Amino acid sequence: MMRVLIVDDERNIRLSLQKYLILEHIDSKTVESGEGAIEYLTQESFDAVIIDLKLPCMSGQAVLEWIQHQGIPIPVIMISAHGQIPDAVQALQTGAKDYLVKPFDPAELVIKLRALVETQDAETVPEQSPLARKSALIGAAPVMERLSAQIDKLAATKVTVLLTGESGTGKEVAAREIHRRSAQSDEPFVAVNIGGIHEGLIESELFGHEKGAFTGALTRKQGLFELAGRGCLFLDEIGEMPLPLQVKLLRVLQERKIRRLGGLQDIPLTARIVSATNRDLEAMVREGRFREDLYYRINVFRIELPPLRERREDIPLLTDHLLRNLSSRMGRPKPNLAPDAVAQLCSYSYPGNIRELENILERALIYGDGSNIRPEDLGFPDPKAVEKQEAPALGEPSTSPCLSTQVPQAPEMQGQESAGSLEAIEREAIRDALARCQGNRTKAAKELGISRKTILNKIRAYGLSC
Repeated sequence: MMRVLIVDDERNIRLSLQKYLILEHIDSKTVESGEGAIEYLTQESFDAVIIDLKLPCMSGQAVLEWIQHQGIPIPVIMISAHGQIPDAVQALQTGAKDYLVKPFDPAELVIKLRALVETQDAETVPEQSPLARKSALIGAAPVMERLSAQIDKLAATKVTVLLTGESGTGKEVAAREIHRRSAQSDEPFVAVNIGGIHEGLIESELFGHEKGAFTGALTRKQGLFELAGRGCLFLDEIGEMPLPLQVKLLRVLQERKIRRLGGLQDIPLTARIVSATNRDLEAMVREGRFREDLYYRINVFRIELPPLRERREDIPLLTDHLLRNLSSRMGRPKPNLAPDAVAQLCSYSYPGNIRELENILERALIYGDGSNIRPEDLGFPDPKAVEKQEAPALGEPSTSPCLSTQVPQAPEMQGQESAGSLEAIEREAIRDALARCQGNRTKAAKELGISRKTILNKIRAYGLSC
């Protein structure tokens, strides 16, 4: 289990974060001072640290500098109030991996934590290990080799990139990898989830504001474009951006200049812009919900992240990598996988992609006996779903390099070619999850390893009732 140290002098923030992390199966320790943080870091091991910039006596910046001086290989996320963005810039330049502005969405924090820890784990795997790699992109499938080659070419430029693909395919991991391989890798990487920010706050978050620009603007605030500096600004869920703000983003990309709200001075834009979405932007353009000119501006170079079902041969490698990390965080040896458990893992369709695979393995570690993982420990949303393969054709022996045995054909599927489609599998898995969760869409989405927005879209698309 991942283990995190939370450093904040506000008791309510410490406790609320700790409670949320527990729900996400993340262990944490809390401390209210920089001195206490150093004591913990000297005596105990953590996977990541969350530090408030403003602390009594010893500041969060001082704690970060101590961590860097000691050479502790641990990712640090800084958190700050709205009036402390300049300090956040300094922290990122000192070595912090990311930052969040209070108040922030704890779900976004968890996503950042997992991505950072995964990247850290990938970079610290011993060179003699078969998993040793510089890239955080795990996989040897041809589609992943092409993806890595694309990223190598992109890294040598500062071209604007659009990452597309289903939820859970690793778009932020790919964005970070583009930045990590670039000449600006020492500059900040700033990620923002457009869908996770209230519509009325997005403009201020992106562009910043001057003191007095609007009611409540008590100090000058630098926006995320400024904060990214010469690094990379990652705009996740770009399809959720309101139309009025799309016009302003288009102007920024055209002129490579920004202006704070209430400001009179233009500020040069020097960061690379990487956007991501799991939505069909072309359809949104046709429907008038996304500007066509902006679409072409962000779509200079497009990368489609493949769903896990299209690179099944990578499932054993991903499973081994994830089990190694999960077992380490839980403080236990990596268990063995029974052959029939491997077959089930390789034949499931994963509507939630890699994120869902990780959730399945984490549950299996909890439910298993510690040394072995059996099929019954995997707890698939629908046991029959793993019997319905998209390829090869139903009833034929499997030739997939991932499968060691032929997966039996479900009796009710014989002669029904369309029933084995991805849509049928997803529809059945979502329907069963909703039934188990008594119609609670949030719980069902969490069980499936997908976002609430994704499950709502699927419910509408498949005409499900709950």
